[in-house]
Amino acid sequence: MDLIRLEFRNRGNKIGFMPSTLSPRREQDKPKLLDQVRDTIRRKHYSIRTEQSYIDWIRRFILFHHKRHPSEMREAEVNAFLTHLARDGGVAASTQNQALSALLFLYKEVLKQELGWLKNVERAKKPARLPVVLTREEVRKVFQHLHGTARLMAGLLYGSGLRLMECVRLRVKDIDFGYARITVRDAKGGKERVTMLPVNLANGLERHLLKIKAQHEQDLIEGLGSVHLPHALVRKFPRAEYEWGWQYAFPSSRFSIDPRSGKKQRHHIAEGLLQVAVKNAVRAADINKPATCHTLRHSFATHLLERGYDIRTVQELLGHKDVGTTMIYTHVLNRPGLGVKSPLD
Repeated sequence: MDLIRLEFRNRGNKIGFMPSTLSPRREQDKPKLLDQVRDTIRRKHYSIRTEQSYIDWIRRFILFHHKRHPSEMREAEVNAFLTHLARDGGVAASTQNQALSALLFLYKEVLKQELGWLKNVERAKKPARLPVVLTREEVRKVFQHLHGTARLMAGLLYGSGLRLMECVRLRVKDIDFGYARITVRDAKGGKERVTMLPVNLANGLERHLLKIKAQHEQDLIEGLGSVHLPHALVRKFPRAEYEWGWQYAFPSSRFSIDPRSGKKQRHHIAEGLLQVAVKNAVRAADINKPATCHTLRHSFATHLLERGYDIRTVQELLGHKDVGTTMIYTHVLNRPGLGVKSPLD
């Protein structure tokens, strides 16, 4: 019976029925395309959000072309996908640019192929929109409906000009109560900057950190208390992830598993919680403007300019690369342009 089984197996192999356990080793060892993308992104120290976004766009690109391998496709297929996003998907210009960045990364960094000039792409047009800005009275009404941690975080958006994720990712060591300033690390474009810590917010923030420190000490007692560190700092400073200074100023109430290291850690608070709180506060204040968390940052810049601060100073506080970006806030000043008054006035 064993001889018959052996003969049948040999015959099956002759006609191409290779058992999966005997598949070539090189095919098993070669990582899948998306795994190669992940490895390359992590080697270049891109953020986890960029990794997730790039993976999603590359997957959509492959599915759009009926699961063809990207190495078999070139400029024409990329053009077709990007044009589809703009023409049929109606996506914003920033969304299309994000998809393009993901595909350029795939071909240049992973597949080691250069794409030619994508001249036939139908680009989504980015309309010139003015930022939504609240008056000082409207800001006061919004803060009347914010409480606890949400009020502190919104205070940093309006009082320090932080972006939403800059506030969410703020670490204890970057808050300097002595000099009343905040150091923003790894901001947009990988830059760092220093901005002010509102004096009216300092006492409340100190009390908040005392509670968070007590929570952190309890986590350490339970054998936890580590936090995600950027880049390779965890190898350079093995105990830094447990130190108080590296903890998030606004940590999550629950533990989570780091998708890269697999460690059980207390990550920062989800930004959606603050977004919902601000949205509800704007609605409760009966303000008809489409105000969001970023509106508080816009209001920070506008109100500083209204008080006569130099636009270059405001540019540095906001972390803008180009002063032209900061100039957009001059459209709502009480003295627009060169102080020109309406003929009706």
